[in-house]
Order: sequence, then C-alpha cells, then structure tokens
Amino acid sequence: MERTTEKDSNYTGLEHMPLGELLRNINNEDKTVPLAVEKALPQIEALAAVVTKKMRAGGRLFYIGAGTSGRLGVVDASECPPTFGVPFDWVVGIIAGGDTAIRKAVEFAEDDTEQAWRDLQAFDINKSDVVVGIAASGTTPYVIGGLKTANEKGVATGCIVCNSGSPVASVAQYPVEVVTGPEFVTGSTRMKAGTAQKLVLNMLSTSVMIQLGRVKGNKMVDMQLSNNKLVDRGTRMVMNETGLDEQTAARLLKEHGSVRKAVEAAR
Repeated sequence: MERTTEKDSNYTGLEHMPLGELLRNINNEDKTVPLAVEKALPQIEALAAVVTKKMRAGGRLFYIGAGTSGRLGVVDASECPPTFGVPFDWVVGIIAGGDTAIRKAVEFAEDDTEQAWRDLQAFDINKSDVVVGIAASGTTPYVIGGLKTANEKGVATGCIVCNSGSPVASVAQYPVEVVTGPEFVTGSTRMKAGTAQKLVLNMLSTSVMIQLGRVKGNKMVDMQLSNNKLVDRGTRMVMNETGLDEQTAARLLKEHGSVRKAVEAAR
C-alpha cells in the first residue's frame, strides 16, 4: 500500500520560513482536510448507521487506537456523558498502553497484536457492541489485531484511517478512509490526519446521539450540569422552551437535574 501520510511534505526549509509564512502554510494544508472528509461521507454514514442500530438495541461503542489516534478516541468517548447525558460506559475509548499513554508514550505498546482484545475483554465486550479502530497509517498492529479478533467473535467493526488500501481498512467491516496526503511536517500525523480523525469522530458520535434522541431541536437537553456555565445555559434553554422567568427555570432545573426533565415538569 502507498502510505501518503508518510510522504515528504510539500514544503521544505521549514526552519528558515518566517513565522507568518509557517502559519499560512499550515493553515493552507489544514483547509484540505474537510474536503477529504467530504469524500468519505458515504462510508461515515454506513458506520454511523450500524453504530446507531447496535446502540438502540443496547450495545456500546468502543474506540481502540494508539498514540494520537488512541487519544482522540478517548477524548470523544469522554465527552459523550457530559454532552449527551449518557452513561460513561456507552462510549468507551481504549488506548494502547493504558491510561498512562494518554499523557506519555508507552514504548512499543502499539506493536502488540493481542493486547487490544484483552483490553476489550475487560469490558465484557459482546456481539451487541461495535469496535472502531482508529489509526492514521492504517497499519497499527494493536488495532489490526483487535479488529480481527472482534470479527472472529461476531462483533461489528469499523475504522477511521488516513491512507487508502490499508491493512486496518481491509479487516474492518465498515471502513472510513479519509486520505489527507503528506503532512506539513513529514509524517507528523497529529496534524492533518489527526484533524480528519477528530472531525469524523465528531460526526459519528454526534449523529448517533441525535438519532438516539439525545438532542431536541438543536439543544443538548440531557447535558450534565457540571459547572456554572452549563447551569446558566440550561436555565436559558428551559426559559426559551417554556416561557418561564429565570428564577423559576433555575429552580426547576435544580430540582430535576436536566433540561429535558425540567421542561417536562413545567409542561
């Protein structure tokens, strides 16, 4: 396979570029990412459809990855409970090397083809669930091994990769391939590839949660009220939905713990 993520940058002499030129060139490369994602929309839709179907039936969504890709999965998973008010174990991010690897690289963790399935077994993974492997290169052994075993066990699998024709995509039942091309700094897939993966993860989890009824109109009616900013936002949402004054809306929100329940109580 051709690993375009490893190709030489379209730019050279980076250390000699004036700061303004560096920033413009990085920005010009970043502008290409949403267009690459757009080409993968049918693949993203197919993956989102199966995740929605499985989760409606009581299944869960698991992300597995290493390095930047693993961290992005952990971030997306960790943001679902506060944003959509879902249980913490509905969407689970697993990174090669364990939680230590979120902050500090764990040497050779991504090269173990057996570890991902062991990590998934800690969550009693089963045929109701979906496993999505995230790997910019599409060659990460940790991800390949996890997806292969998931397939063998009858678990639905997907992936998000940034090269075409990769080993990861070949084993995933619902592959998403966003081909982002050479990085500004050669091989630094935390840049365009990472941005592409973040965009796809946003689209996947958000569209699934909307289909699961976790958004009303365009509002996060089940968000966790975990700080003053969110309490203020929730109060305004209750006011807008019900026509209540601020004091009454705030009281109902405090009593019932969510925008959805406060609005239902008011009605």
